[in-house]
Amino acid sequence: MSEDIYYRSALNRDRLIHIVDSDPATCEALSVLFRLEGFQTTFSIDAAQFLVGLERRIPDIVVLNLRLGEESGLSLLRRIKAMGTGTPVFMLADYPQLEAAVTAMKIGAADVVSKPIDTEHFLADIRDALRRDVHLNAMQGGRRSIEVRGFAQLTPREREVLQLISNGQSNKEAGRLLGISPRTIEVHRARVMEKLGARNTADLMRIVLTG
Repeated sequence: MSEDIYYRSALNRDRLIHIVDSDPATCEALSVLFRLEGFQTTFSIDAAQFLVGLERRIPDIVVLNLRLGEESGLSLLRRIKAMGTGTPVFMLADYPQLEAAVTAMKIGAADVVSKPIDTEHFLADIRDALRRDVHLNAMQGGRRSIEVRGFAQLTPREREVLQLISNGQSNKEAGRLLGISPRTIEVHRARVMEKLGARNTADLMRIVLTG
């Protein structure tokens, strides 16, 4: 495993991508793709199954087909957006569907991806959406100094690491800015999570952004 892939996998390992497609082969192929990038994955073949899974855990990304059997993926997209979780939703199109794609973007889809999928471009878009989502939430919070329970226990370096992570920086980017290695960033992040009572990276972001 190369250094870049190692760091990317470490960054993604607490993030869940939920795939919703009536074709099990597509679900399996995308699951393999995302797991190779270090993401957690789950999939559903219809809206009902997806909504049951949503009760267990809100995903960090949803990949949703425009068609779910006889159903429209657009109606499920509307339901997801109405929940107000802020989860980025990428729509899949089995073939170019301009009208449906325009409607999806108006509803709030992050993007519409037509098959066959350009996997490198798709993964780059997903990484950007995750980074942008954390950044926007921080902006909406006024980019205030982080003040959460347990913050006083953090060392000055741990506070710097937490600030960078909350602004969407990867371990590698944070390490470059602070002049330390990404592995050291990973150690600091683990200590920050322990002190703030965060179970995973997504939990840490929720603590920071709602604290």
